[in-house]
Amino acid sequence: MPMQAPQIEAMIKAAIPDAEVEITDLAGDGDHYAARVVARSFAGMSRVAQTRAVYAALGEHMGTTLHALQLTTAVPKD
Repeated sequence: MPMQAPQIEAMIKAAIPDAEVEITDLAGDGDHYAARVVARSFAGMSRVAQTRAVYAALGEHMGTTLHALQLTTAVPKD
C-alpha cells in the first residue's frame, strides 16, 4: 500500500521536531517522492548524517511501502 505525503511528513516531524518538510509526489503513484527537509538540528552534521536521520525517521517504510525518495536536506540560513 503506497504512503501518502502527509504520513511521510508526520513521520519526519515526529523524529525531527524542528524540521520544515516539503513533500512532492513525483509520479502520482504514492511510491516516488521528493522531500526537502530543513532543520536547525542538522547543524554540525554531515550531509550523510542528515540523510540517515531522515531515513531513520521513515524506518521500515524505506524501500518497502515507500519505494523511492529523492531527498534534499539543509540547515536554515537565517
